[in-house]
Amino acid sequence: MGVVSSVELDLPIFPLSNVVLFPRIQCPLHLFEPRYRQMAEHALARDRRLGMVAVRTEHVHDMAGDPAVFPVGCAGVITEEQQLPDGRYNIVLVGTFRFRILHEPERPAEQLYRVARVERLEDIFPPQEASRVGELRARVIDLAGDLARRIAPGRSTRISADRFAGIDDAALVNALANAFPFPPPEKQGLLEADSIPERYERLESVLRFQLAEALCPPAPGSGRLQ
Repeated sequence: MGVVSSVELDLPIFPLSNVVLFPRIQCPLHLFEPRYRQMAEHALARDRRLGMVAVRTEHVHDMAGDPAVFPVGCAGVITEEQQLPDGRYNIVLVGTFRFRILHEPERPAEQLYRVARVERLEDIFPPQEASRVGELRARVIDLAGDLARRIAPGRSTRISADRFAGIDDAALVNALANAFPFPPPEKQGLLEADSIPERYERLESVLRFQLAEALCPPAPGSGRLQ
Protein backbone atom coordinates (compact mmCIF):
# COMPACT_ATOMS: atom_id res chain seq x y z
CA MET A 1 0.00 0.00 0.00
CA GLY A 2 1.28 3.47 -0.86
CA VAL A 3 2.10 6.18 1.62
CA VAL A 4 -1.18 7.85 2.58
CA SER A 5 -1.27 11.52 3.49
CA SER A 6 -3.67 12.81 6.12
CA VAL A 7 -5.71 14.47 3.38
CA GLU A 8 -9.18 13.11 2.65
CA LEU A 9 -11.53 14.85 0.27
CA ASP A 10 -14.59 14.37 -1.90
CA LEU A 11 -13.96 14.20 -5.64
CA PRO A 12 -16.28 13.91 -8.61
CA ILE A 13 -15.08 10.78 -10.38
CA PHE A 14 -14.95 10.23 -14.11
CA PRO A 15 -14.79 6.52 -15.02
CA LEU A 16 -13.24 5.69 -18.39
CA SER A 17 -12.50 2.34 -19.98
CA ASN A 18 -9.52 3.39 -22.08
CA VAL A 19 -7.72 6.26 -20.30
CA VAL A 20 -5.46 6.26 -17.24
CA LEU A 21 -4.31 9.65 -15.98
CA PHE A 22 -0.90 10.13 -14.34
CA PRO A 23 0.29 12.98 -12.12
CA ARG A 24 1.68 15.96 -14.07
CA ILE A 25 0.32 14.65 -17.39
CA GLN A 26 -2.15 16.57 -19.57
CA CYS A 27 -5.26 14.80 -20.83
CA PRO A 28 -7.67 16.42 -23.32
CA LEU A 29 -11.26 15.25 -22.88
CA HIS A 30 -14.52 15.73 -24.75
CA LEU A 31 -17.54 15.59 -22.43
CA PHE A 32 -20.86 14.94 -24.11
CA GLU A 33 -22.97 12.80 -21.77
CA PRO A 34 -25.37 14.86 -19.59
CA ARG A 35 -23.83 13.53 -16.36
CA TYR A 36 -20.32 14.57 -17.34
CA ARG A 37 -21.45 17.91 -18.68
CA GLN A 38 -23.04 18.51 -15.28
CA MET A 39 -19.85 17.30 -13.59
CA ALA A 40 -17.74 19.77 -15.57
CA GLU A 41 -20.15 22.62 -14.86
CA HIS A 42 -20.05 21.95 -11.12
CA ALA A 43 -16.26 21.46 -11.05
CA LEU A 44 -15.66 24.73 -12.90
CA ALA A 45 -17.87 26.55 -10.41
CA ARG A 46 -15.90 25.09 -7.47
CA ASP A 47 -12.24 24.04 -7.38
CA ARG A 48 -11.92 22.71 -10.97
CA ARG A 49 -10.91 19.25 -9.72
CA LEU A 50 -11.99 15.84 -11.01
CA GLY A 51 -10.87 12.31 -10.23
CA MET A 52 -10.08 10.02 -13.16
CA VAL A 53 -10.59 6.30 -12.55
CA ALA A 54 -10.27 3.31 -14.86
CA VAL A 55 -13.15 0.90 -15.26
CA ARG A 56 -12.37 -2.72 -14.49
CA THR A 57 -11.99 -4.67 -17.73
CA GLU A 58 -14.78 -7.10 -16.92
CA HIS A 59 -17.22 -4.20 -16.38
CA VAL A 60 -16.67 -2.10 -19.53
CA HIS A 61 -20.09 -3.25 -20.78
CA ASP A 62 -21.62 -1.36 -17.83
CA MET A 63 -20.41 2.08 -18.95
CA ALA A 64 -23.97 3.38 -19.32
CA GLY A 65 -24.49 2.86 -15.58
CA ASP A 66 -22.08 2.96 -12.64
CA PRO A 67 -19.39 0.43 -13.62
CA ALA A 68 -17.00 -1.04 -11.08
CA VAL A 69 -13.72 0.88 -11.08
CA PHE A 70 -10.20 0.31 -9.81
CA PRO A 71 -9.68 1.73 -6.32
CA VAL A 72 -6.65 3.84 -7.29
CA GLY A 73 -7.09 6.82 -9.59
CA CYS A 74 -5.54 10.21 -10.29
CA ALA A 75 -6.96 13.62 -9.42
CA GLY A 76 -6.67 16.36 -11.97
CA VAL A 77 -7.37 20.05 -12.33
CA ILE A 78 -9.11 21.57 -15.33
CA THR A 79 -6.64 24.03 -16.85
CA GLU A 80 -8.53 24.79 -20.07
CA GLU A 81 -12.20 24.59 -20.93
CA GLN A 82 -14.50 25.32 -23.84
CA GLN A 83 -18.24 24.98 -23.60
CA LEU A 84 -19.84 24.34 -26.97
CA PRO A 85 -23.20 25.84 -27.96
CA ASP A 86 -25.03 22.53 -27.40
CA GLY A 87 -23.65 22.18 -23.84
CA ARG A 88 -20.80 19.79 -24.53
CA TYR A 89 -17.36 20.58 -23.09
CA ASN A 90 -13.81 20.30 -24.32
CA ILE A 91 -11.42 20.38 -21.37
CA VAL A 92 -7.78 19.79 -20.59
CA LEU A 93 -7.17 17.97 -17.32
CA VAL A 94 -3.71 17.97 -15.71
CA GLY A 95 -2.98 15.19 -13.23
CA THR A 96 -2.06 16.34 -9.73
CA PHE A 97 -1.93 13.39 -7.33
CA ARG A 98 -2.93 9.75 -6.97
CA PHE A 99 -5.75 8.74 -4.66
CA ARG A 100 -7.46 5.68 -3.25
CA ILE A 101 -11.25 5.50 -3.13
CA LEU A 102 -12.56 4.98 0.40
CA HIS A 103 -16.26 4.87 -0.43
CA GLU A 104 -18.93 6.41 -2.61
CA PRO A 105 -21.73 8.11 -0.66
CA GLU A 106 -25.26 8.10 -2.00
CA ARG A 107 -25.88 11.01 -4.29
CA PRO A 108 -28.97 13.20 -4.51
CA ALA A 109 -31.34 12.48 -7.37
CA GLU A 110 -30.49 15.74 -9.14
CA GLN A 111 -26.76 14.87 -9.20
CA LEU A 112 -26.06 12.76 -12.26
CA TYR A 113 -22.36 12.00 -11.71
CA ARG A 114 -20.53 9.98 -9.07
CA VAL A 115 -18.59 11.42 -6.15
CA ALA A 116 -16.13 9.46 -4.01
CA ARG A 117 -14.49 10.06 -0.67
CA VAL A 118 -10.78 9.54 -1.36
CA GLU A 119 -7.46 9.59 0.45
CA ARG A 120 -4.42 11.14 -1.18
CA LEU A 121 -1.50 8.83 -2.00
CA GLU A 122 2.07 10.13 -2.11
CA ASP A 123 4.61 9.01 -4.72
CA ILE A 124 7.54 8.30 -2.45
CA PHE A 125 11.16 8.45 -3.60
CA PRO A 126 13.58 7.48 -0.81
CA PRO A 127 16.94 9.30 -1.17
CA GLN A 128 18.82 6.02 -0.78
CA GLU A 129 17.18 4.78 -3.99
CA ALA A 130 18.70 7.54 -6.15
CA SER A 131 21.53 5.40 -7.53
CA ARG A 132 19.24 2.49 -8.43
CA VAL A 133 16.71 4.86 -9.99
CA GLY A 134 19.49 6.34 -12.13
CA GLU A 135 20.20 2.87 -13.51
CA LEU A 136 16.50 2.16 -14.02
CA ARG A 137 16.06 5.50 -15.76
CA ALA A 138 18.83 4.73 -18.25
CA ARG A 139 17.45 1.28 -19.05
CA VAL A 140 13.89 2.56 -19.42
CA ILE A 141 14.95 5.33 -21.81
CA ASP A 142 16.88 2.81 -23.94
CA LEU A 143 13.93 0.40 -24.01
CA ALA A 144 11.46 3.19 -24.78
CA GLY A 145 13.65 4.32 -27.69
CA ASP A 146 13.88 0.76 -29.02
CA LEU A 147 10.12 0.27 -28.79
CA ALA A 148 9.40 3.63 -30.40
CA ARG A 149 11.63 2.72 -33.33
CA ARG A 150 9.55 -0.41 -33.81
CA ILE A 151 6.05 1.07 -33.50
CA ALA A 152 6.48 4.77 -34.34
CA PRO A 153 9.71 5.35 -36.25
CA GLY A 154 8.88 8.99 -36.91
CA ARG A 155 8.82 9.77 -33.18
CA SER A 156 11.75 7.64 -31.99
CA THR A 157 14.25 10.51 -32.22
CA ARG A 158 12.35 12.27 -29.42
CA ILE A 159 13.43 9.60 -26.91
CA SER A 160 17.01 10.00 -25.71
CA ALA A 161 18.85 10.49 -22.43
CA ASP A 162 20.08 13.92 -23.59
CA ARG A 163 16.59 15.10 -24.45
CA PHE A 164 15.33 14.14 -20.99
CA ALA A 165 18.33 15.42 -19.05
CA GLY A 166 16.43 18.28 -17.43
CA ILE A 167 13.34 16.27 -16.49
CA ASP A 168 13.03 14.91 -12.95
CA ASP A 169 12.36 11.23 -12.40
CA ALA A 170 8.74 11.52 -11.29
CA ALA A 171 7.81 13.54 -14.36
CA LEU A 172 9.78 11.31 -16.72
CA VAL A 173 8.46 7.95 -15.57
CA ASN A 174 4.89 9.26 -15.72
CA ALA A 175 5.41 10.80 -19.16
CA LEU A 176 6.82 7.56 -20.59
CA ALA A 177 4.09 5.48 -18.93
CA ASN A 178 1.55 7.74 -20.63
CA ALA A 179 3.28 8.03 -24.01
CA PHE A 180 2.90 4.44 -25.23
CA PRO A 181 -0.38 2.74 -26.18
CA PHE A 182 -0.19 0.11 -23.46
CA PRO A 183 -3.47 -1.66 -22.63
CA PRO A 184 -5.39 0.11 -19.83
CA PRO A 185 -4.72 -2.69 -17.27
CA GLU A 186 -0.97 -2.26 -17.85
CA LYS A 187 -1.23 1.50 -17.34
CA GLN A 188 -3.35 0.96 -14.24
CA GLY A 189 -0.61 -1.26 -12.82
CA LEU A 190 1.91 1.53 -13.40
CA LEU A 191 -0.34 4.08 -11.71
CA GLU A 192 -0.76 1.81 -8.69
CA ALA A 193 3.01 1.57 -8.08
CA ASP A 194 3.63 2.90 -4.57
CA SER A 195 6.88 4.73 -5.32
CA ILE A 196 8.86 6.23 -8.18
CA PRO A 197 11.43 3.38 -8.08
CA GLU A 198 8.65 0.79 -8.24
CA ARG A 199 6.99 2.60 -11.15
CA TYR A 200 10.28 2.57 -13.04
CA GLU A 201 10.63 -1.17 -12.36
CA ARG A 202 7.13 -1.89 -13.58
CA LEU A 203 7.63 0.31 -16.64
CA GLU A 204 10.87 -1.51 -17.49
CA SER A 205 9.00 -4.84 -17.31
CA VAL A 206 6.14 -3.60 -19.50
CA LEU A 207 8.53 -2.11 -22.07
CA ARG A 208 10.54 -5.35 -22.25
CA PHE A 209 7.36 -7.35 -22.80
CA GLN A 210 6.02 -4.97 -25.46
CA LEU A 211 9.38 -4.91 -27.25
CA ALA A 212 9.62 -8.71 -27.22
CA GLU A 213 6.12 -8.90 -28.66
CA ALA A 214 6.96 -6.34 -31.35
CA LEU A 215 10.10 -8.25 -32.32
CA CYS A 216 8.43 -11.67 -32.35
CA PRO A 217 6.76 -12.63 -35.63
CA PRO A 218 3.24 -13.99 -35.14
CA ALA A 219 2.99 -17.76 -35.13
CA PRO A 220 0.82 -19.38 -37.81
CA GLY A 221 -2.74 -19.55 -36.61
CA SER A 222 -2.08 -17.21 -33.67
CA GLY A 223 -4.71 -14.73 -34.81
CA ARG A 224 -2.23 -11.82 -34.62
CA LEU A 225 -2.13 -9.48 -37.59
CA GLN A 226 1.22 -8.72 -39.19
